[in-house]
Amino acid sequence: MGIFGKKSAATPAAPTAVNPALAAVTGDYAIDPSHTTIGFVARHAMVTNVKGKFLDFSGTLHLDGTDPSASTAALDITMDSIDTGSADRDGHLKSADFFKTEEFPTMTFRSTGAEALGGDDYRITGDLTILGTTKSLTIDLEFNGAATDPFGNERVGFEGKAEILRSEWGLTWNAALETGGVLVSDKIKLNFDISAIKQA
Repeated sequence: MGIFGKKSAATPAAPTAVNPALAAVTGDYAIDPSHTTIGFVARHAMVTNVKGKFLDFSGTLHLDGTDPSASTAALDITMDSIDTGSADRDGHLKSADFFKTEEFPTMTFRSTGAEALGGDDYRITGDLTILGTTKSLTIDLEFNGAATDPFGNERVGFEGKAEILRSEWGLTWNAALETGGVLVSDKIKLNFDISAIKQA
């Protein structure tokens, strides 16, 4: 039985067993930005990948080990914190061609449902809002476990990945290449490496 989902019992009349280890992590968590990476990958000029990440964000998790379907996740990302390793490229991404960060300073995710895929693998679905447009996003997650760090913080960890078509959120700017194709791919890969601390 997983954090973000619940498997059906083999026999409908039989109750689903709850893993005591999962029940132990039940509670509210705050995502730790200093040990979390929210990144993305875009194809550039049809031949290479450009990687980037966001440096300023906050998020919360509510994990329910006895009823995993009741678990939730929320994430708020400051778009001006985008970092691709190039100041010129970052400035273009913040401009009206892309994220319009002055008008739309925040990207948000709010979970709406989840399921267990077996083992430590889960799938969470939610609403992703960019440029004021909200579309459904599905994230495949791996639960990396729980531990108490040397400072007494109770932590949980997840790795996740997803893919979006940026055009579905109105991110349509592009430039044609002389050799054919376009400068920036429509498909964007999202990567999440999350560490969250249990709140008192």
